[in-house]
Amino acid sequence: MCGCRASVPVSQPAPASPGKSPSAAGAMPKRIPIAKQLASIKALRKGSDLEKAFATAALVYSNAADPEGKLGQGEAKSLLQAQFSSFIQGQESKPKYQEIISALDEESENKIDFEDFMIMLVSLALMSDLLREIRNVKTTK
Repeated sequence: MCGCRASVPVSQPAPASPGKSPSAAGAMPKRIPIAKQLASIKALRKGSDLEKAFATAALVYSNAADPEGKLGQGEAKSLLQAQFSSFIQGQESKPKYQEIISALDEESENKIDFEDFMIMLVSLALMSDLLREIRNVKTTK
């Protein structure tokens, strides 16, 4: 474990509205927007774009994770589909994509930690058509 979570202080989400259970279908605790959480991390005020991007990934994961800092595999799949759709769009026919997603479907009781989630995220990004498009963009100065 690299200790990445400990190095980035994370604001805790606000408590759920009175009378509503966060586990109820469709009910989610009120969350502090990611941009506001990033702004509250003093060390990132002068951080690079890459540092802010990684911190954003850590905050998105943390906001979706359970109190132990883990995600159910179904939750991980939903998070990928909601927050990483531009990278996974069109990948459904690729064997590696199918392998990654089917692993999430097989054992829904298992949970994954931040490190495993990031490995999955990077794996999906590396095979994506969007990454190829990004690499082909010519920068101008």
